[in-house]
Amino acid sequence: MPIANPLPRWSFLLLICLLLSGCRTPRDPGTVVMLIESSPISLDPRIGTDSQSERIGELIFDSLLRRDRNSNLQPALAEQWEILDPLTYQFRIRSGVRFHDGKPLTARDVRYTFESLLSGEIKSLKTSAFSRIASVEAPDDATLLIRLTEPYASFPWNLTQGAMGIVPEGASPDLGSNPIGSGPFRFVRAVQDEEVVLERNSEYWGRAPQIERVRFRVVPDATTRALELRNGSADIVLNALTADTVESLRGEPSLQVTQEVGNTYQYLALNLANPELTNPVRRAIAHAIDRDELIHYLWRDLVRPADSILPSNHWAHAPDLPDFPYDPEKARELLDQAGLPPGPDGTRLHLVMKTSTDQTGRELASVLQNQLSRIGIALEIRSYEFATFYGDIVRGDFDIYSLRWIGGNDDPDIYEYVFHSDNTPPSGANRGHYANPLADELIGQGRNGVDQPSRIAAYRQLQHLLNADLPYIHLWYSDNVVVHHRRIGNIHIFPSGNYDFLTEVQMQ
Repeated sequence: MPIANPLPRWSFLLLICLLLSGCRTPRDPGTVVMLIESSPISLDPRIGTDSQSERIGELIFDSLLRRDRNSNLQPALAEQWEILDPLTYQFRIRSGVRFHDGKPLTARDVRYTFESLLSGEIKSLKTSAFSRIASVEAPDDATLLIRLTEPYASFPWNLTQGAMGIVPEGASPDLGSNPIGSGPFRFVRAVQDEEVVLERNSEYWGRAPQIERVRFRVVPDATTRALELRNGSADIVLNALTADTVESLRGEPSLQVTQEVGNTYQYLALNLANPELTNPVRRAIAHAIDRDELIHYLWRDLVRPADSILPSNHWAHAPDLPDFPYDPEKARELLDQAGLPPGPDGTRLHLVMKTSTDQTGRELASVLQNQLSRIGIALEIRSYEFATFYGDIVRGDFDIYSLRWIGGNDDPDIYEYVFHSDNTPPSGANRGHYANPLADELIGQGRNGVDQPSRIAAYRQLQHLLNADLPYIHLWYSDNVVVHHRRIGNIHIFPSGNYDFLTEVQMQ
């Protein structure tokens, strides 16, 4: 049976808003207001790993290299680079670049950025991504040499936007709250759980943004985000509205919906440190989830089923991956095999799912709660403000949670960060404590492979292994959906769903 629609009726709420005299607020005509679900954890690009930190941070800080819309590597701060041998990378740093405080950016700043991580001066989950760096040298202001301890085919991807931005040499300890970068936007102010304001860097070495200022307003509630778009107090919401809301807003004369294929990957993570979450139980949970129901009724077909972290068009994506179709009877059989018969009330197992207070996350948890109850799993939902929720996830304090990988799945090196046994927190993002020696071996083969065919073979075998072990249950890939005021034009969203498009948008 189709699930009951859990969403509020928009027409009534929007009508109430129109009737309220104070619903429309005065606007600064030079500022684009973008609504986001939560505040960034840290705008220090060496530290922030949550999506808002990385997306906003890449507008403030430049990276050595960048990815284009097709995920090809392009110059950024490094106008040229070459691989001198399998262990040595040489970069030619662009001249004339200045930080927002006027200080010239040189190879010494780049060296300091990486050495501050490798020396332990900065404690960060990102340190593991650069653990193969043996040395960083700056023989002159324009030349950077990075030597590795062993070949690492994916290394350049860790130098792109979002992954790592370059900070000034000797950066202040409060850089995360008062960032000084060299990017297209300058930091103005940030108020936790309220806003982050950036202004155009008119002296940017590249093409300066067309807009004067962008204000990221933190609005955790999806209903409020939609109302603010409708009443004109906000301009843009990207991938932060429920599907029903998007459909309701399509007909608004002042708004436009732009939808493009995206690579954002939604997953359900399981904590393998919980002795009750054995492989049969994980497989039972996978069979109990009716993805078609979720995709059609909850997401209005704005997402596509996922069978891997890697998008289906990725060069390393494995064909014919094993899937777990909706089969509650099979799920009950697996729970029986796991020694979990139903109790007097039909409950076999009690689990806790943690989620943020974001409406979409809570709705997904509610539907999963209903679906798992059909096989005797009682799912308790605990919702927290994002910082608290994310802190618990990073510490491994959960049974189940659902999050998205945004941009991180452009390169298969994400497998090392997420599933290698050495990268359990605080070293990496293996938050579910997955450990399989064969997986570690295949990850190493994929990272060290010199030729692409050998890397493809390793990563494809790894995907089959992960689909059997199920540290993640794949849900879907999300299209990029931006609802925006018609005064904002020239919107072109990157497949990763990042905020680079704000450097190109125009006010009409």
